[in-house]
Amino acid sequence: MADETPLDRFERRVGRTHFRQRFYMQVDHIAKLYERQRSLQYYQNREFLINALSYALKFSGLYRLGYRNSRNIRVVRNTFAVRGLPASFDGYRILHLSDLHVDVDGRFPRQLAERLRGLDYELCVITGDFRFSTHGNHAGMIEGMREVVPHIKTDIYAVLGNHDFLEFVTPLEKMGVRFLLNECVDIERGEESISLAGIDDAYFYETDNLPRALDDVPVGSVSILLSHSPETYRLAAASGCDVMLAGHTHGGQICLPGGIAVVAYASCPRKMIRGPWSHDRLQGYTSAGAGSCVLPVRFFCPPEVTIHTLRCPAS
Repeated sequence: MADETPLDRFERRVGRTHFRQRFYMQVDHIAKLYERQRSLQYYQNREFLINALSYALKFSGLYRLGYRNSRNIRVVRNTFAVRGLPASFDGYRILHLSDLHVDVDGRFPRQLAERLRGLDYELCVITGDFRFSTHGNHAGMIEGMREVVPHIKTDIYAVLGNHDFLEFVTPLEKMGVRFLLNECVDIERGEESISLAGIDDAYFYETDNLPRALDDVPVGSVSILLSHSPETYRLAAASGCDVMLAGHTHGGQICLPGGIAVVAYASCPRKMIRGPWSHDRLQGYTSAGAGSCVLPVRFFCPPEVTIHTLRCPAS
């Protein structure tokens, strides 16, 4: 197809309906933000509250503490005992990154890259939200990812989040981040394999299509699903997925003592907004995220990068 444009190829890859819905929602989102910025009601209901919280934290002396907390990225280790896991994948490690928001400021990409140094894993997955804002120029995010990606020493697979646009896919894939846009790939180890599927954002854009993503999963194959938000857990369980990795919630980000989230940011049970969980046969994990959004502060909810180890039940 000599006359085919990059947008034509992209539409062919994700499908006409997905392509049009995603772009329409992106344009509509920007238009509404533009209108609301001229609305006193929007300013009072959202911008005023954000600014008030920021000033309150700074006036109380807690802002610096919250900022330091947001940069204290911990390494969390989790294990999945997966029925039917091929023997060659026993002990297989997956680095799970989520909600990077790398352009929050110029120092964060280097801090994240430093946290990744020395970790051992066989595969890296990223469950969305590369950018700090939900609109505007994304050049800072691209430059931030240029600092982070060279420190990831394996194949990288990712899905888009509600902060991300389709336009991010091409530059990030040129860096080596392979996106799964309602798609599936085989992860091979020797002569055995498992399936890795990824769906587009279900939280805001609602362009997730799990049946399409699972179309090429062989019958009986162990399947791991990447979903930006954990709220797709019911469909994932009903579709026979074995493991689901998600993010989006930030674990609450600003929590009460004991890690009690004030806001959950997702339509799912509270047990699913941070850490390991299960639903029927589906095992899941929701990352608290490596970055932060709205304000670069965290309380009682440290940021994380996660190493998931796959195990055969017998071991």
